[in-house]
Amino acid sequence: MSTPDYIVGIGASAGGLEALDAFFQQMPPDSGLSFVVVQHLSPDYKSLMAELLSRHTEMPVQRAEDGETVAANQVYLIPPRKNLTLFHGKLILSEQDASRGVNLPIDVFLRSLAEDQGERAIAVILSGTGSDGTRGIRAIKEQGGMIMAQSADSAKFDGMPRSAAATGLPDFVLPPEEMPRLLQSFVQHPHSAKAEGPGVIVTDEDALTRIFALLREDSSIDFTFYKSSTVVRRIERRMTVNEIGELRDYARYLERHRDEVNTLRRELLIGVTSFFRDREVWEYLEQSVLPGLIENSGKNGLRFWVAGCSTGEEAYSLAIITREVMDRLGLTVDVKIFATDVDRNAVQNAGSGIYPESIVADLPPDLLAKYFQRQDEQFQIARRIREMVVFAPHDLLRDPPFTNIQLVSCRNLLIYLQPVLQKKVLDLFNFSLSPDGVLVLGNSETVGDAPDTYEPVDQKLRIFRTRGKRRLPANQESREHGMRTGPTPSGPSGRAARQEHEEERLLGRLVETLGEEILPLILVVSQDLELRHVVGNPEGYLHMPTGRVHHDITRLATADLATPLATGLQKVFKTGERTSYSNVHLRLREEKQVVELRMLPLPTHKGQTPLAAVVIRPQHQQASSSDEAVVYDLDQETQQRIADLEAELQFTRENLQATVEELETANEELQASNEELQASNEELQSTNEELQSVNEELHTVNAEYQSKISELYELNNDLDNLLSANGIASLFLDSQLRIRRYTPALTEVCQITDGDIGGHLAEVCRRLGPQDLPELACQVQRERQPAEREVHLGRGRWYLLTMHPYQVGSEYTSSVVMSLVDVTHLKDTQRALEASQLHFRRLFDEAPHIILLLDPQGRIRELNRTAHERLGSALEDLESPDLRELIPAPPDDEGGHQALESLLKGAPLSEGRIRLRIPDGTEIPAEASGVPEMVEGRVTGARIVLRDMRERAQTGDG
Repeated sequence: MSTPDYIVGIGASAGGLEALDAFFQQMPPDSGLSFVVVQHLSPDYKSLMAELLSRHTEMPVQRAEDGETVAANQVYLIPPRKNLTLFHGKLILSEQDASRGVNLPIDVFLRSLAEDQGERAIAVILSGTGSDGTRGIRAIKEQGGMIMAQSADSAKFDGMPRSAAATGLPDFVLPPEEMPRLLQSFVQHPHSAKAEGPGVIVTDEDALTRIFALLREDSSIDFTFYKSSTVVRRIERRMTVNEIGELRDYARYLERHRDEVNTLRRELLIGVTSFFRDREVWEYLEQSVLPGLIENSGKNGLRFWVAGCSTGEEAYSLAIITREVMDRLGLTVDVKIFATDVDRNAVQNAGSGIYPESIVADLPPDLLAKYFQRQDEQFQIARRIREMVVFAPHDLLRDPPFTNIQLVSCRNLLIYLQPVLQKKVLDLFNFSLSPDGVLVLGNSETVGDAPDTYEPVDQKLRIFRTRGKRRLPANQESREHGMRTGPTPSGPSGRAARQEHEEERLLGRLVETLGEEILPLILVVSQDLELRHVVGNPEGYLHMPTGRVHHDITRLATADLATPLATGLQKVFKTGERTSYSNVHLRLREEKQVVELRMLPLPTHKGQTPLAAVVIRPQHQQASSSDEAVVYDLDQETQQRIADLEAELQFTRENLQATVEELETANEELQASNEELQASNEELQSTNEELQSVNEELHTVNAEYQSKISELYELNNDLDNLLSANGIASLFLDSQLRIRRYTPALTEVCQITDGDIGGHLAEVCRRLGPQDLPELACQVQRERQPAEREVHLGRGRWYLLTMHPYQVGSEYTSSVVMSLVDVTHLKDTQRALEASQLHFRRLFDEAPHIILLLDPQGRIRELNRTAHERLGSALEDLESPDLRELIPAPPDDEGGHQALESLLKGAPLSEGRIRLRIPDGTEIPAEASGVPEMVEGRVTGARIVLRDMRERAQTGDG
């Protein structure tokens, strides 16, 4: 048993039988490859795939057995009700887990194939519904394997091939009959067949530099300082796919085919991720890290950063467990997760939050039902989770980092960078993290030589905590590595951000100092009349009402200030112009005081909330301003009117509050109804998934049965032609001896017709004459042994009637098969033979000479009447009738013994002399002639004639 060069995992579902037939019809039996076919099989029906597929390939086709070592030039099929994996080149069978919902056997096998075989793994996705196999080909591509997918237009069901092609991962998309040629070309390519690892083409630095330049021109990404082994290995893979042997030729190919540049870029940026990958890491974050971050978040909320997010699974996983922790703690925190990746297409797909149904293998059923909604053959992340994540294109090596981040997750990205860039990225993360911020790396990554920057939280799980803020390196080596500054969602550049922050701190300290001694009371208010900031002493002007805390300035201000503040601020935000009121009377510390209000809009930038400043000062301190201010004078009636309006407003507010509470109650009821409907919808979705799975299985079974029916139809025609051609009259009976079928030849024997089908055997017996056929058939049923007899049906016709028990495989049933063979000619020949035998027997007995028939040992088998008359008494005295005992012993008759021995050895005897001595002492001299009986050169006996010489003497002949 030889080890295969590559192991090919083939995934197929509904409509896959035709594709498999076309694939193996063109695949040579000595390719050196091993093929493992994984299908969606019904657990309730026996699969006929092994028998059907064997008709289209010379390779052995067999069902996989647990622990079996995979051999070259073999085809292995997954058994029903099993999942199939590969471990150290051996097939491992396991029971399907029904509790996981939809089973995805193709993904299960392809993932294990990728882990076990690495670059020697090949995946082929053929016709089928759903998206099984999509997650598996990601694992194949991550390990450097090759992927083929059937073209959608050639697939009977294009769900699986289309889902695979949509990822952009397949190296070939083509009809199944064209796959074997390219598959052989791929495995025989020098870069595929070589034993050593990547690195051979690195010697051609000029061509490699040209390729990097083309990539940077196409995507603005410089791959020069990516890990060379990874880059070279994936370039070699593309060279193999395009059947190109030299790196310089591939560089020229890229210049002529710009779409190949995009394909190579995607190949180098393969983002292989999944929901809750390395589950123990997520469990640790959920139990030991996130609760502390959430409880200590404060009013500013939390900011997380997922760098290298690929298609978003990790970012959404972080959002889900964060939501789970908040629900468990009963806290609501504003959480923003920045998810970035250099691949714009991946970021765009991640933002949609739509994933294939194969994610059910990665998600616990409760989280899947809670945070995902089914859409046809896909799942979409819930809106409340999508709103927690902000996706943006971002190049870690060029763009400035985010700041004030509490948790950074960068898993399985550093392994693709050279050490110099790894250290730079770790420094950037350290700059981004707030004090005590957490860094999560992949299981193959570490902080390296930066122990002064990070301390381990859990070394095994690669979770670290920053030791404190560290300035971003001044040089950043940005020129050396091709980095440049550009705007990103995180805000301005690092230096500008620091300068702005220092200026804000300086101005804040200055205003606080001046507000205590020099500045009047200044209130900063938003467009919603929310108090944002206070400069100076607000005592007497503002008060804290009882009950729920509000920041509305009209409720915090004293009654005398509330009306002018509301009126003036409304005007300021509406017109954008300053407004002043003078002669505003209010009671301050039981004393009457006149103040002036100056309200002016503050400058704002795009995206900022409009603000206004309210300056309150006693009027005698700024008498000069009274000429510009509007005199605010309230008489008694006006004050009463205002009091009435305030009471009416309070009543309206209370009514509104009651209405809001009613609406909230109704909303809660609707929410409960919606949850019930959502639960019902989830149940219906689950049922629909099960029905879809059953439908795929039934389609596979139906395809196999259709093929088997065609085969049986051909076989039935062959049997009909055989029965018609051999002319044997046969009758097939069921267990009740009723007619099931007959051959055309039987019509000539007993005039049977189709109308007799279903009739009893006794009906046919009457046409055959007085035969006891039912009794004979019962005997065959009972004893399960064949029976036969000759029957005469009149008109001189004889038939050999045979009855056999009906046999299916090794089992017998109660049915009977009866056959009638015309033996009339044989009967006539037999009678003629009997007459001839009688005639020759008469001649034999009436001959006047002694005629003996001998066996090979010389014993007398038969003798004629003359011999019996003359030698009878002598033969009766012998224990064994041996002719030698009748011949005198040498030397009396040495010639007689020699003649007999010569005859028994095969030499004819002519005119020999033999003397016979009988017990009374009489000797009979005889002239002997004989002929040996020969069969295939071997003596089986002899015929000898002895003529009594005494008779010749008496007659004078001698």
